[in-house]
Amino acid sequence: MASTASSWAVEKNHFVASGTFTNNSFAPLPKAFWEFHLHGDAFWNNLQQVTDRHFNPILHPNDHKRGLVKSTSDESRLKQSFSEVIDLDSTKRNFEKLPQQIQEFVSHMQKRDYPTVIQPDGVCGAGAKDEKEPPLLLLAIKTTELNFKNRQAIRQTWGQVEGGGYVRRVFLLGKENPEELGIDLSELVQLESKRYGDIIQWDFKDTFYNLTLKDVLFWSWFSRSCGRTRFVFKGDDDVFVNTPKMITYLQEQLKKPKAHKTMKDFMVGDVIGAAMPNRVNKSKYFVPDGFYKGLYPTYAGGGGVVYSGQLTKRLHNMSKKVHLFPIDDVYVGMCMIRLNAQPVHHPAFLTFDFPEKEEEELCSYHRILLVHKRSPHQVVKLWDHMNKTQTQCQPFMVSPTACERTTAEGAVA
Repeated sequence: MASTASSWAVEKNHFVASGTFTNNSFAPLPKAFWEFHLHGDAFWNNLQQVTDRHFNPILHPNDHKRGLVKSTSDESRLKQSFSEVIDLDSTKRNFEKLPQQIQEFVSHMQKRDYPTVIQPDGVCGAGAKDEKEPPLLLLAIKTTELNFKNRQAIRQTWGQVEGGGYVRRVFLLGKENPEELGIDLSELVQLESKRYGDIIQWDFKDTFYNLTLKDVLFWSWFSRSCGRTRFVFKGDDDVFVNTPKMITYLQEQLKKPKAHKTMKDFMVGDVIGAAMPNRVNKSKYFVPDGFYKGLYPTYAGGGGVVYSGQLTKRLHNMSKKVHLFPIDDVYVGMCMIRLNAQPVHHPAFLTFDFPEKEEEELCSYHRILLVHKRSPHQVVKLWDHMNKTQTQCQPFMVSPTACERTTAEGAVA
């Protein structure tokens, strides 16, 4: 998704403790929390810094004493900070220099109250109706109206929910523009929902930059509807997931000592650290320095990530204090760092596919948790292959390793 830094020439005004090395690429913070210092023309950095000050109890002690913090909604504080920054003369001068797609993103980045067009069946997505035990895993898959073949392949393979209350499934959709597509797919999606009951759709335009909206709206829906679910797999509709292995792995995590304490921060995937924004204007991951400066926080990239139900609810609450960012995985990392939580790297999440020739091994897919990316035809074929080779391939244990992987410049997840 994002690339590592090749240049370290960034303004030196972030905090560095004595005795440590200086890293000039981290997004700068004020020299002290009480000093107001906007960071040049980086719109998002300035916007979030103003917002953080609005939520800082040290800077607004009287508000907390009078209960004004509770009476003033998080949404209104976000809008207040947006108005303050967007009305600055420096912002107005630099805004027109931003690319058109970034300007469009900024124009609606304050709106989150999109109505729900389609709700899934059941309390928490399609799956077993038995509520005696909380579901172990909810598969939340980002997709679009056009990608029916992807959804159907997932339903037939790794997204199956029959056979008990362990797994639930829900597809996350926005709306396509019929004029741009040349066809209105809304009726077909409605029919699909009636048949499978596994679709949740919101009334916003489904674009790459709006993938972050799917996270935020999903977290809100989950917090209302799926509070007892232990884990969430949030992924794309072009990945292959070894669901049986995933279930085994997650059950093992719950058996670990002090699991009841560690689950509040639990997130595992292909972790990327020290990544630099992509400055190539032809890339869909392009983020200009006029919008964001500094390194991205550590985040789990690629086609899928697993986190606990507890963390999902914490992300929902934190997202109310963090402005939307056009790259969804990075936005999750921004919320995580404010929760003082770190994702754990797992080598069985293959964001960039198998190493050379490893895929050709008979049991290669029994050893992984996820691989990106695969077509609907490949997904069905791989699922059939795994079923046929189950007896030949001994169970492979996959364990997390607490390390981060840094991408090469220009790589995307």
